[in-house]
Amino acid sequence: MVWPFPPKYRKQIARIEITGAIASETRKTVLKALKEVEEKKFPALLLRIDSPGGTVGDSQEIYEALKRLQKKVKIVASFGNISASGGVYISMGAQHIVSNPGTITGSIGVILRGNNLERLLDKVGVSFKVIKSGPYKDILSFDRELTQAEEGILQDLIDISYGQFVQTIADARGLDVATVKTFADGRIFSGEQAKELGTVDRLGTEEDARVWAAELAGLDPEKAECNTIEEPKSFINRVLNRGQGRSAFGNTLNWVEFELSTAGQPLWLFRP
Repeated sequence: MVWPFPPKYRKQIARIEITGAIASETRKTVLKALKEVEEKKFPALLLRIDSPGGTVGDSQEIYEALKRLQKKVKIVASFGNISASGGVYISMGAQHIVSNPGTITGSIGVILRGNNLERLLDKVGVSFKVIKSGPYKDILSFDRELTQAEEGILQDLIDISYGQFVQTIADARGLDVATVKTFADGRIFSGEQAKELGTVDRLGTEEDARVWAAELAGLDPEKAECNTIEEPKSFINRVLNRGQGRSAFGNTLNWVEFELSTAGQPLWLFRP
């Protein structure tokens, strides 16, 4: 019999790393990697998360893909330095979660920010003439304050998104919605506290998570290797992410790009 992929993958653990702010490029990369895990029939997946969260829709799509993959693959999430907000949401797509005791996690909630430059524009003598089809078409415009009605509309949007977040955690972790709401108020907490609250299963390292994933898949932890799935980096990305860590310049560019591209969007994001 000819296998579409070498049988070696059936005795390996796939590893996918999610780092930095979650946005559209993260979603595309992770969904592609998850498809590869399924096609190559890896029996287990180690999902390493080191992220403050990000956009709502992209986080939801990654979570849904993980939920589908659960039917075929054992998934263990491992928290790094930080797994907050959207990072927590994504982890709910894993059957099991391991966190370092000192991991920064939590920040369960939604944030939406806009910029009001009205007074600055007045000082420099700049104004805008807006023609719109409805009273709320320019909601969150940077050249004026929000009206009370607009604040109500945005608060309703935030409340719905928050409800989705809380319900997902409650379903994934077997908790009551009321219980989740007692700590889902935007606060951050440590991995040790997260275990007490029930949002993670065990305290440990990425290696501990790998061993657990191997055991769940019926593999020998001593022999089962991790196969990290990632896209080849372009030359410019290799420069900005040289060595084992991301350069300060690369980090700054990524955050500026993220801030500009997500302005005015509801975010599941921890903003220190």
